[in-house]
This record gives sequence, C-alpha cells and structure tokens, in this order.
Amino acid sequence: MSNWFSRLKDGLKKSSTRLTEGITTLVTHRKLDDEMLEELEDLLITSDLGVESAQELIKKLSKKKYNQNISIEEVKESFAEDIEAILAPHAIPLVPEGGSKPFVVLVLGVNGSGKTTTIGKLAKQWKGQGYQLSLVAGDTFRAAAIEQLEVWAQRADVPLEKAPSKDAAGLVYDSLEKAKSRRDDIVIIDTAGRLQNKTELMEELKKIKRVIQKVDPSAPHATLLVLDATTGQNALNQVQVFREVVDVSGLIVTKLDGTAKGGVLVAISKQFSLPIHAVGVGEHIDDLHSFSAKDFAVNLLDTKDRLS
Repeated sequence: MSNWFSRLKDGLKKSSTRLTEGITTLVTHRKLDDEMLEELEDLLITSDLGVESAQELIKKLSKKKYNQNISIEEVKESFAEDIEAILAPHAIPLVPEGGSKPFVVLVLGVNGSGKTTTIGKLAKQWKGQGYQLSLVAGDTFRAAAIEQLEVWAQRADVPLEKAPSKDAAGLVYDSLEKAKSRRDDIVIIDTAGRLQNKTELMEELKKIKRVIQKVDPSAPHATLLVLDATTGQNALNQVQVFREVVDVSGLIVTKLDGTAKGGVLVAISKQFSLPIHAVGVGEHIDDLHSFSAKDFAVNLLDTKDRLS
C-alpha cells in the first residue's frame, strides 16, 4: 500500500466510520426491502453525499439485490463501485501546459479554506517538476495571507510579487508583465476570500480577470476553487457563488483528514460536473495529491483494497 493511499485511508477515517457503522447497523443479513433502502438512502444523505447521488446509489443497489438477502460487505462494495463511477469522469489531474506562456492559475476560495497553503504546495510540486514559476500575493486585504505565502515562496524557492498597499488588480497586471519578461512557465495568483461582503469581492474578481486578459486574452488558463471539506454542504454554496462571477475550471478539496463530511465530494461532482484536480489530507507538502476516484471510493466505504 502506497504512502499516499495510507494517508488517504487515515484522512477519510471519520467519514468512513460514519458510513460503515451506519450500514452495519441497518444491514442485518435480511432481505433488501423498501424499508432498508429508505434507511440506507437517509444514511447517504446525512453523510453529505447529496440527495441526487443518494437516490442514484439506492436505485442501483435495488436493481442488483432487491428482495434478496444482502450482506454488509455487498452494500459497501455496491456503493463504492457506484461512487467511483460518479467521480471517475471528474478526476482530472491539473497539467500546467498548453497555450501561451506563462500558464496563469487564478486561485479562489474563502478565508480559511486552505487556499494559501494549497498555492504553496502546488508551487513546491511544480518547481520540483522543473517549471519556472512565480506567485502573486493578490489577497492584499489580509496581511497574514501575504506573510504565509511568503513562507511558502521561500520553501519552493520561487519569486513572490507582493504590494500590500496596492490594489490587487494593479499588482496582478504588473506581476504578469514581469513574469512574461522572465519567461516564466507558470504564474499562480492568490485572491481575497471575503464572502461576507460578496458584492465587493465579486467585483474585485471581475476586475482581476479583466486585467489578466489585457496581458493575455486567453488567460487565466486555470481558475481553481479551493474548498474546505469540513464545511460539508456549505461547500456546494461556495461553488455556486464563485461560479456566478468567474468561470471556475476545477476544484481542489482540502482538510479531508479533519471531517466526517468527505462524502460531499460526491455531491459536488453530481451537481456541478467540475474537475476535481487534487485533494489534501494533511499539512505536509506531500499531502496534496491528484484525485483518484477509485482510491477515494475504496477508502470512503472501507471496502477491500481493489487496487492492483
């Protein structure tokens, strides 16, 4: 078992325990009848998988085993198989290539989502892969965000563009011009996450996007929304709010190790059909990893390791 698989297994333990203990309680080696199906559907919904996903999983389970004796393991394996099928089309690694240089990555997320740390981890990984890149401290409203990003820039040994007293859009424009002159491969731009003042935040994001496109009309090439898994169903609201203003191209989900709400990834995939590029299960640099639908489903339901 790989180190990453072990970390994911440990990270999803809370979510897995919530689901598997519920299944164990409900499935008592009796026939799969309407009452059991209804109870299992309620369990899936309260485990943050979402109503639509829960209904789909129950419908498929019913087709397989309705009015037949069923075991706990059979229920878990059925759910794991069908969750993998829901998630697989959206498990798409982020490759920062294609189009003009630099590849511009705009990173969104509310305060506390793990956005700044995620930027640092991406920078470290991409620098290790041989890319030349720079970071832009576009969250000019929060001094702590700039300081935190500065630490990560030093760890990754990449330049950080910052100007706390300057408007974010102006900083982004100047930073992109510098990155072009340095022939950077990638520029990662942090942004503010003040959802409590939605209108102001969204106007700022629109302005940032406009100035990015003055430098490169095809940019941003990736617009990533960082979601905190511990917020459960509220993560769905965040996706909706940000998509109203900018074209979110993909998701990174953090803090899977601190929640019993990991099932929300299934609900997000079902509702928005956005790529899930990576998930985080810890604070270390190696704890951000490309999302695998199979790994996630196996660990969420604590089924036997079906990985080859």
